Amino acid sequence: MKTYNSELKNIHTLRLPDKVGFRGAVLMLLGGIMVAIGGCSVLPTRSSQSQTNQSQPQIVTDNTPAVAPPAIFSSTNDPNFVVAVVQKVGGAVVRIDSARTVTARVPEEFSDPFFRRFFGDRTPSQQRQRVERGSGSGFVISSSGQILTNAHVVDGADLVTVTLKDGRTFDGKVLGEDPVTDVAVIKIDANNLQTVPLGNSEALQPGEAVIAIGNPLGLNNTVTSGIISATGRSSSDIGASDKRVDYLQTDAAINPGNSGGPLLNARGQVIGMNTAIIQGAQGLGFAIPINTVQKISQELITQGKVEHPYLGVQMANLTPAIKQKLNERFGDRINITADKGVLIVRIISGSPADNAGITPGDVIQSINNQSVTTVEEVQRLVENSQIGKPLQVQIERKGQTTQVAVTPAPLPVQREE
Repeated sequence: MKTYNSELKNIHTLRLPDKVGFRGAVLMLLGGIMVAIGGCSVLPTRSSQSQTNQSQPQIVTDNTPAVAPPAIFSSTNDPNFVVAVVQKVGGAVVRIDSARTVTARVPEEFSDPFFRRFFGDRTPSQQRQRVERGSGSGFVISSSGQILTNAHVVDGADLVTVTLKDGRTFDGKVLGEDPVTDVAVIKIDANNLQTVPLGNSEALQPGEAVIAIGNPLGLNNTVTSGIISATGRSSSDIGASDKRVDYLQTDAAINPGNSGGPLLNARGQVIGMNTAIIQGAQGLGFAIPINTVQKISQELITQGKVEHPYLGVQMANLTPAIKQKLNERFGDRINITADKGVLIVRIISGSPADNAGITPGDVIQSINNQSVTTVEEVQRLVENSQIGKPLQVQIERKGQTTQVAVTPAPLPVQREE
């Protein structure tokens, strides 16, 4: 599956005129990729042993200052809060298996008469089919069988099978999927299912305790725990420039197969959907905030699809180094005078930006009177805009400031089978 979303490109992923390069991390989506990524946590130990006279009683003291327990212990008074959460919501976490038929064309050489002399009627057909299988996780949000998971877990699937914790298996129907945010909704024909409550991801703080439940590497009902390591990681930060998500980062162990599973807070509420890891790293997992998941899933349930606003530009953060290099090389055509803003690198032909007259070398200063200095800020403002409603974009072009009205259109999403 290939998505086309030029708004999300930045200097790290674009081929700029000055050929600025970047070696980024490799991002792995977690559904159905059977790659083992090992890791362990080593806790420091402390010994309070001392050598004393055998004839005298041994007195061991520990003068280490007392460490305040984590806030979660203080609020719940239960050091085994993870057990309580798993008992409360573990039954609402499911395994999702998918299969899709992929058609591949056989090289045209085999249709040559030369080969027919040897193969006769056994000449390979022009197309061959193979079945690709994958697995991931999901969680039940309605007792009547609505389940949330990642779009990449069910992308293009001909068959989706959902297995509950109690072993029951159901055929799943994909109600909708959104590759831009990687959210999908599945429906199974079942009733009185256990559900998991949804929390609020807006107020999360780094250091909060979290729990991940899923089916990593085919190991069903696996529970891991950790903390929120960071919030607001942009798609470009983690190397997923075709997505429109600000991710939660966690050190709770997640692996291939955890995709679509819940990231829970200490109260057993879902605050994120596990979705990606960085290959070769340890303790770097990423989840889609549940507020984003909930917004997208509601549109998928009611409309079957999600339309994202789109301008049709490739952008880069304007830095002094980029400004200097571009002016030195293309000063006769560009002549950038702004010190900050978002540089337009390329315009997609026929796009809203193209129709509005925006050109490469323009520097976006503000959108609807909100100043912007990063690609991520532009991305968020565009994503929160309305299709068909003009945006007032202030740009700097060759030393002159001008206002341009750009009307967002639905983002075209191109798929490759």
